[in-house]
Amino acid sequence: MPPSGTSKRRLSRNAVLGFTAGGVALAMVGAAYAAVPLYKTFCQLTGFDGTVRRGEALPTAAALDHKLTVRFDTNVRDLPWTFRALQKSQQVQIGAPSIAFFEVTNTSDKPITGRATYNLVPETAASYFLKTQCFCFDDQTIQPGATIKFPVVYYVEKEFATDAETRNFQELTLSYTFFPTPKKG
Repeated sequence: MPPSGTSKRRLSRNAVLGFTAGGVALAMVGAAYAAVPLYKTFCQLTGFDGTVRRGEALPTAAALDHKLTVRFDTNVRDLPWTFRALQKSQQVQIGAPSIAFFEVTNTSDKPITGRATYNLVPETAASYFLKTQCFCFDDQTIQPGATIKFPVVYYVEKEFATDAETRNFQELTLSYTFFPTPKKG
């Protein structure tokens, strides 16, 4: 016996509801996977949550006379490495490029790959702090017993000195933490 008109409508509504629920579930799974890279990109573009932006080129205009202190903090999580800044702090001119050096030693007996994360405190200053060269942009593999020096080239944009939220800051802290790189596949 063929389905009645009421049965056909109910079957059609159930099919639409099923496809809609399946589509929503797939969208939620996709959003969950996309959340971390999208958040990271958002933070890098805006300086949100203390995330330092990546600069493409060094400034070409004259720097300001205004100076501030940039302090460096280094940490290691779950790696047999020692990690330190070769200078505890630097006096920098706003708008002028600066370079800081860091040293990492692999104290184990095997090659290990790690990646550094970073942030800047106070967080509101991060949108004006740009790095044009940094070891934190890539995985770093260090051989057993090896010590490597890494440069960080950075500058503070001039707008830092005129922004009501940042102009009174005299000190910034750039902090790095090395973590093991997750094994692929």
